[in-house]
Amino acid sequence: MNKLESLWAGWRKEYLTFTNSDNHKNNSEKTLFEAIDQSQLPDQETFVIEKRTLTMALLNAYPYTSGHLLIVPRRPVETLAELSGEEHESLWKMVTDATTTLQEVFSPEGINVGLNQGEAAGAGVPDHLHVHVVPRWSGDTNFTTVTANTRVIPEALTDTWTRISEAWPKEN
Repeated sequence: MNKLESLWAGWRKEYLTFTNSDNHKNNSEKTLFEAIDQSQLPDQETFVIEKRTLTMALLNAYPYTSGHLLIVPRRPVETLAELSGEEHESLWKMVTDATTTLQEVFSPEGINVGLNQGEAAGAGVPDHLHVHVVPRWSGDTNFTTVTANTRVIPEALTDTWTRISEAWPKEN
């Protein structure tokens, strides 16, 4: 029987500590995604790709790879079961739009789509459900992440935002 090996991503600790201490919703405070949604900052500053009535898409500020998107219901919910039928439909339509756009812009060899529901499942923002859409290539995880505690992202977030925003399908 093969022994299971573990690789540690220590670079994530700073992000998880930040989101868990500074951005947790406490009584009347907004979630991280509510704060972004309601900030009135330009989309390029908040990395928002598109806001629809019930959902929004934005770049992950701490991406695994270039093009790492987050699809978020605009109403803060912690679980899929809390979504209304309309929110559910809008969320997964936007996930589909994200995969189509990432395929067009980056031509990845694969795409990961997933969500971590709850802190124990690895959710960095457990108080506001969000879906990760991550373009992937063979070999996109390399030695620098493991040995140098560094992730190589080959493109600035503002450049990624521009490329995805220009290709994003607008809601009818």
